[in-house]
Parts: sequence; structure tokens; C-alpha cells
Amino acid sequence: MTENTDDQGKALALREEVRVPVEFLLSRLREDMGDNLQSLSVVGSALTGDFHPKHSDINTVLLVGRRSHDLLKRLASYGGEMGKRKLQAPLLMTAEYIERSADVFGVELLDFQLTHLVVHGSDPFAELSFRKEDVRLQCERQLKAALIKLRQGYIRALGKPKVVAELLTACASELLVLLRAMLWLQDADRPREALATLDAAARTFEFDAEKVRRVVTLKLEHAQPKADEIETLFEGVYQDIDHLGRTVDSFGRKGDA
Repeated sequence: MTENTDDQGKALALREEVRVPVEFLLSRLREDMGDNLQSLSVVGSALTGDFHPKHSDINTVLLVGRRSHDLLKRLASYGGEMGKRKLQAPLLMTAEYIERSADVFGVELLDFQLTHLVVHGSDPFAELSFRKEDVRLQCERQLKAALIKLRQGYIRALGKPKVVAELLTACASELLVLLRAMLWLQDADRPREALATLDAAARTFEFDAEKVRRVVTLKLEHAQPKADEIETLFEGVYQDIDHLGRTVDSFGRKGDA
């Protein structure tokens, strides 16, 4: 069985709306990169029930043997064709970079480890391990940074509901990844879908997720909140993130990590 046939077999596990663009990208990579191409993995919502063929982007991780500026230029030349196919620019990594980043990007790498499909080459995430204290600190840092981002973003929005809504949507997307990491810290099951993640976190960390749920639901439906609910949503999301920041901080004080 040839390598091309092997790759086609792996890609068959993808839904058609994802498989066709990914096969296009893999074909270009194989042609242009040769043996410098070590693996290509699809990550994130393209593999879950949250994927929307019309609106959702397709995210990938590209593992190479060596990074170069010429390689970046080559990938940049794909930009127009990738955009037409809803392909985000691949996250370009080397095996060494991943290994050296587990202590600072544990939250993101844990999420890739949970939800990925290798369509070419070796699995860059299967054997990764993480220190709980590293992940806990990253969660705490990012939750506290999210509060600052919300405060500053609200002020910059100048009272414009649409701008505040976009701020909340972006914040909710980042929050879901952090919630899965916090569930991992507690050795709890981590759902891959957005609303299931939110429900599991609300039970585990004892908070009312109604406002975050509203924002996430609107995002999944690609809809905008009503202008008269923006203020309530903002305050609810802010309070939830503040609660979660205090919660993950308590993990460290209790020695749970």
C-alpha cells in the first residue's frame, strides 16, 4: 500500500466538507515539501458536532522536520486557495517545538490531544504528557487576562452593542478551551462539543453558566444577541470568568495540582 493510499484512508474518516479541502492542502504539501513534511493533523471543531459547513473554519497542525523562511513563503502562497476552502493557515510546528512547549502551552496542546485526526504521518500529540501545575498556572493566567481584555474591550467599544457582542463571542471561544483544561485538572471527563463542555464545567465548578451558554449558542447559530441583552450578557460572562479564575487559583492553594 502506498503512502498516498494510506493518507486517503485516514482522510476518509473526515466529513466531506472537511475532507475535500484537507486533501487539497495535503496534496500541495506533499508536492512542495517532500520529506520535510512529517505530519498533518486536523484539529478542533471540524471533528465535532459543532462544525457548520458554511461558517466554520478548518484548523490543522503541520509538523515539519525543519522550519525555514522559504517554507513560510511557500505556505503563504497557498493563502487564496485555502481561504476559498475555509482552511485556516496551518499551525506550523516541529517535534522539538512541541516537546519544549508542553510546559507553557499545555492548555492548547491538551485540546489538540483530545480532538485531532492525523491524515498524514505520525501522531505528534499521542505521547505528550503535562504537569498539572503548569496547566493550572496557564489557566489562571489566561482567565485573569480575559478579565482585563473584557474590561478594556468594553471601554473601547464605546457602548456599541455589536462590538461588545464580538468581544463576548471571542472570549467564550477561548473560555471553552480553558474549561476543558480545568476539567482535566480535576480528572473529569472532557466533552469535545461546546455546550457539553459548558454543562460539565458548570456542574464541576459550581457556577451558573446561563449567560455564557447564551453567547456560545449564538456563536454556534451564527446569530447576534439582541441589543437590549448585551449588558446583562457582559456582566454574566464577566462574573463567570472571575469565579473560574478564583476556582483554579484554589486548586493550587489546596495542593490539588
